[in-house]
Amino acid sequence: MSPRRNRPKGAGSSGRSAGEDGSGRYGGWQSSESWQGEEWSVRHVAGASAQGKSYRCPGCDQLIPDGVPHVVAWPAHSGVDDRRHWHKACWNAKDRRTTRVQRSRNAPRF
Repeated sequence: MSPRRNRPKGAGSSGRSAGEDGSGRYGGWQSSESWQGEEWSVRHVAGASAQGKSYRCPGCDQLIPDGVPHVVAWPAHSGVDDRRHWHKACWNAKDRRTTRVQRSRNAPRF
């Protein structure tokens, strides 16, 4: 019996290279969407890639707990500082939401 092969066979076997499949190092796939007249880069993050980190969703102003799959979106012309982490449902409903976020009295402002 031969030993198991643990490394990829190369780009020639599947016809695509690692950079063309749209998946990043965060376990998700990346796409481009148009919203409010500009292009946005959108990356879907797997829950396993978000271990030990929590984020605040700009759509609902609630925390995204660590280990929960979510979406990272940023304007295509911007850099790393403009990335925002959204719940998947909040990102999908971004056109149906109002511009004014209502916070409770004790909610922190981020």
